[in-house]
Amino acid sequence: MKLQGKVINWNDDKGFGFVEPNGGGDRAFVHIKAFKPRSRRPVNGEVIIYELVRENNNRFKATNIKFSRDAKAASDRRKVKGGSKLGVAFTILFCIGLLAFIVVGKLSVIVAGLYVAMSLITFIAYAIDKSAAQNGRWRTKESTLHLFSTFGGWPGAYFAQNKLRHKSSKEEFKIVYWVTVFLNLGGFFWLHTEKGTNFLNHTIVPLLSG
Repeated sequence: MKLQGKVINWNDDKGFGFVEPNGGGDRAFVHIKAFKPRSRRPVNGEVIIYELVRENNNRFKATNIKFSRDAKAASDRRKVKGGSKLGVAFTILFCIGLLAFIVVGKLSVIVAGLYVAMSLITFIAYAIDKSAAQNGRWRTKESTLHLFSTFGGWPGAYFAQNKLRHKSSKEEFKIVYWVTVFLNLGGFFWLHTEKGTNFLNHTIVPLLSG
C-alpha cells in the first residue's frame, strides 16, 4: 500500500533519515538508495510517497520511494499527453472534413481559406506571446487568443499549444479554449443551414470579394 509522509531528521552526509506518515502511523527509516528513480536528494519536510516494510527487528523502513511533487508532475504529463492525442485526432479529422466539404461542393473555398488564415495568425500570436513571456515583454491578452480561436483559428491554436508548449498546461485557459472550439463549430454548422448559406453568399462572400 502506498503511503505519503514528510521526511524528518534527514542526515544528508550519511544518506538516511525518517518519514512521518501523514495522518499518523508508524515512523519509518528512509535510505537514499530506496528512492526510485534516484534523481536528487531529499530535504527535511519534503513530502514523499512510499511503501512500508516491517523488518525482522520489528522496525519499519520505507521502500520504493518517490517524491510527491515528481509523481504529480509525471501524472500531469501523462494526462496532457493523453489529451493531446485525442485533440490531434479531433483537429486532423476536422481538417479532413473541411477538405471533403470543399471537394463535394458543400463548402466555399473562401471559408477554408479563412480557417487557414486565422490558424496561421493564431499560431503566430501564440509564438509572439511565448517569446514575450520568456523575455519579460508585453503579453498578448488571453481574451485575444481566444477571440482568434473563436473566429476560426482554433486548429492553429491547438498546434501552437502542443508544438510551442505554450498555454498547454493551464487548465482554465484550456477549458475556455475548448469552449471557443465548440462555438466556432456551431457557427460552422450554422453556415450549412438555409439562413447560414444566405448569410455567407450575400454578406461574407461580397465583403471578401471587395
